[in-house]
Amino acid sequence: MRQYRLPVLIIFALFAVAALFGLTRLKFSFDFTQFFPRGDEDLAFFLEFIEEFEGDDNFLLVALERPAGVFDSAFLAEAHDFALAARDLEMVDGVQSLTTFAYPVKTPFAVTTLPAIHRNDPSRYAADSLRIMQDERFVGNLINERGTALVVAMKTPSLIQLEQSQVLINDLETLLSQYNFPDYHFLGPAYFQKEMVAMQVREVSVSAVISGLLVALIMFLLFRRPLGILVSLVSIGLGLLLFIGLLGLLGRELNAIAALYPVLMIIVGTSDVIHIMSKYIDELRAGRDKETAIRNTIKEIGLATLLTSLTTAVGFATLLTSRIDPIRDFGINAALGVMVAYVTVIFFTTALLSYLSVDQIVKIGRQQAFWDRLLERTYQFTQLSPGKIKLGVATVVILCAVGISMVTTNYRIESALPKNRKITEDFLFFERELSGFRPYEMAVTAKDTHRITDFAVLQEIGKIEDYVRRFDAVESTASITAVYRSINQMYNNNRPDAYTLPADEATYRRYRQLASQIPALNLNVLMSEDRTKARITSRLNDLGADSIKVFLSQTDAWIASNIDTSLISVRSTGTGVIIDKNAQYIRENLLQGLGVAILIVCGLMGLLFRSWRMLVVSLVPNLLPLLLAGAMLGYLGIELEAGVSIVFAIIFGIAVDDTIHFLAKYKLVRSRGIAVEEAIHRTFREAGKAIVLTSVVLFFGFLVMLFSIHPPSVTIGLLISVTLASAVVSDLLLIPLLLKWLYPAEVPNA
Repeated sequence: MRQYRLPVLIIFALFAVAALFGLTRLKFSFDFTQFFPRGDEDLAFFLEFIEEFEGDDNFLLVALERPAGVFDSAFLAEAHDFALAARDLEMVDGVQSLTTFAYPVKTPFAVTTLPAIHRNDPSRYAADSLRIMQDERFVGNLINERGTALVVAMKTPSLIQLEQSQVLINDLETLLSQYNFPDYHFLGPAYFQKEMVAMQVREVSVSAVISGLLVALIMFLLFRRPLGILVSLVSIGLGLLLFIGLLGLLGRELNAIAALYPVLMIIVGTSDVIHIMSKYIDELRAGRDKETAIRNTIKEIGLATLLTSLTTAVGFATLLTSRIDPIRDFGINAALGVMVAYVTVIFFTTALLSYLSVDQIVKIGRQQAFWDRLLERTYQFTQLSPGKIKLGVATVVILCAVGISMVTTNYRIESALPKNRKITEDFLFFERELSGFRPYEMAVTAKDTHRITDFAVLQEIGKIEDYVRRFDAVESTASITAVYRSINQMYNNNRPDAYTLPADEATYRRYRQLASQIPALNLNVLMSEDRTKARITSRLNDLGADSIKVFLSQTDAWIASNIDTSLISVRSTGTGVIIDKNAQYIRENLLQGLGVAILIVCGLMGLLFRSWRMLVVSLVPNLLPLLLAGAMLGYLGIELEAGVSIVFAIIFGIAVDDTIHFLAKYKLVRSRGIAVEEAIHRTFREAGKAIVLTSVVLFFGFLVMLFSIHPPSVTIGLLISVTLASAVVSDLLLIPLLLKWLYPAEVPNA
């Protein structure tokens, strides 16, 4: 062992240099399309739909606020100038605003236009305001109902990239700084992408720093010697560096769940380090020389730690059953990270430890007596109060069943936005004052020989729009009917109540001649070139995935009963609808993934212990934390969404670690011919401290996530901390009962 330690340290030093280079290549990403479920038929339909038309994510809205009202000459002049200047920005393909909008007016000689707002004539503001506030095209889209915010709507590229988003938002903020608007708000995919990536960078950095400080404090309390603390911190820090650097070298992008990586690596690394160092210290205190102590540590703890690392990695790898790419990526990356942490500890840490004596690593004091008393009392409780433990478990299971029945998947976008940040304030402003964010599309296909431009088909499309607008969550809609509604309004002196489809086909045919003069580019956004397909586009408020599912079901039922389906077929689609389908897949993948994890862990346990009884002992205590996590979701009213769903893989993967360490030690003691009762007692004394200490580290380590500004991260940290704390209690109280129940006879080597 001694002859290999220096080469090992040199190799890891080279790895660290490569990892530092990898950090420079690290990439962050955020895109709502990442959350599209793979292999979904509705997704395939939506992708075909946007190929024929265009995406529903190609917008950026800027709400310019003036609490006293927007009808002010100075404010309108600046708003108009800003709208014109925004047209020249690199990523802007078009701009629409009330200050640039003009009504078509039919005169005896030609069609001319009339501005929606006579900016240079304040005497007409009252009449302009009255007309605008009665026009359903504008209220909720280009102006709020209170008339205190004016919206400049910009068309941006579909599937805009992060670099483009950053350029666009930075250019807009620079442009806005040249004006005196009291306040402004952004809404759109480009803004979300820029701000959420900035949040990810902040989350990764903050979680790494806070986790590092926490671990430093814990190591100080454990070892009280500079070298012992240094070895543990360097080992844990190196594992984190190698993992993050490896992600950079492999070109793996960090997404919305990336803030968990530093916490996860530090906590898993700390757990491995504590087990290895505790065993090495015990060996040295027993009088073994350093060489023998290291060999015994690697032989006894190394195997158990390898198995715990494999089971943890398996827990994460089961996330590959998900149809959602960020969840799949997290599973792959986290499984890789767990194994990196193991390799670092088993080689690098042991190489460093082999240079040190027990007095250099740890200061033995009253803390050892404290742990001995705590574990002895716990053991005595399992001996004297088995009935209380059984009653407690039964009560917990019943309460968990009630809580799980209350779990909802009514996921809302707001719940994933950072706390106390402008992006959240802006999102809530649009939800409260304007038409919301969630894109909602309806694809209309004309049947047989019919065309979208047939009068009867347009009437059916108009009926659907009128029905959908009855819902409070839908502020407005747009479709090809808008062209004919606008022409009808023009022929009726632009009265707001005349924004309807023509009443008869003869009038409609007259309007078609005028509509044919509209540039094809504008119409192709709403109707296919062959006139067989059309879109009804709108935005919904952030109701929640389950509530929107109810809305879609009601709409589909109404269409089936009230629309002539021999003329057209209608299908709901859009970015929001596709993402909301995740709720269904999350439930399926969660159960499927856990089932796979349990089966694989059963296989590993079978290889290690070669006994079905030990299989039962190892699994039962680890099912309770899963039930508790599910119950907490229900009792706390937390929606089960993509980010939160990974909790169960983390809990099962990590919770089983302590069980393995306990049972591995128990098996070793039993192999010496010691009876069941005494073997359990010795296991408590010899392995209990490391198990409890690692659980304390896990508990406080994941509580670090409470410092996050990202609500799902806070939820994940809270759930994992509480349930992993329950896991160690479950292990220490249930395993002795299960062992004595399944092994009543004194049979050595069982």
